[in-house]
Amino acid sequence: MTEMSNDPFQVASDALTHSAGQISDLARPFVRFLPVSGASISTFGSFLGAETISATDARAGRVDELQFDLGEGPCWDAVLNRRPVLEPDLSAGISASWPAFLEAIQHEGIGAIFAFPLLFGPLEIGAVDLYSVAPVSLSVEQQRQTLALSAIVSRILLRNAITNDDTPGETTTFSRRLIHQATGMVLAQLGTTPEDAHLIIRARAYAENRSMLDVAQDIIERRIRFTALPESGEGTS
Repeated sequence: MTEMSNDPFQVASDALTHSAGQISDLARPFVRFLPVSGASISTFGSFLGAETISATDARAGRVDELQFDLGEGPCWDAVLNRRPVLEPDLSAGISASWPAFLEAIQHEGIGAIFAFPLLFGPLEIGAVDLYSVAPVSLSVEQQRQTLALSAIVSRILLRNAITNDDTPGETTTFSRRLIHQATGMVLAQLGTTPEDAHLIIRARAYAENRSMLDVAQDIIERRIRFTALPESGEGTS
């Protein structure tokens, strides 16, 4: 029998890893792991449509939807800058430029708000929003661990989006060899794993409604090149 872990981060990580495709439950492990009151997960941008896909409670859902409606807020900044947005005490006044969003949540009873970007290689998928009814801070270690959980969520959402994307004409030895070669090039460019490099190619094909073979050919012929961003680690040119 496998021994149950008492480490909150490991419990949250295991819950996400073994979520069995229950996308609507992806926000819950964040609340169990962190000192926050609620969490939501949303996708937006050119790759996936704008949608709140998981929220632990109605208030978390409203905070998410307000950001979509107003086009501003911590989730937008987190994805734009590819780094967490941390506001541990809203009552102290903040420097962020979200006047409409801050006014809209005045009566929501929120003391702190955080946003972590959902990224996968060069792909910007969405964000995890966290709120607390009272001011609260996240330690450096909690921030690091939340980014690790966010990476798991990004991978789950990406796989879910392209699960039914069957690309014909890619089962020959020739096509497999080209895709394998392109995967190696992406791996070298981003310093990622072979599995993630392959998934990035699939995601690019999905986003552009093309076959993996076509995208692989562009990578091999250097019409597509992925580069790592120095600040947050990953990007594309």
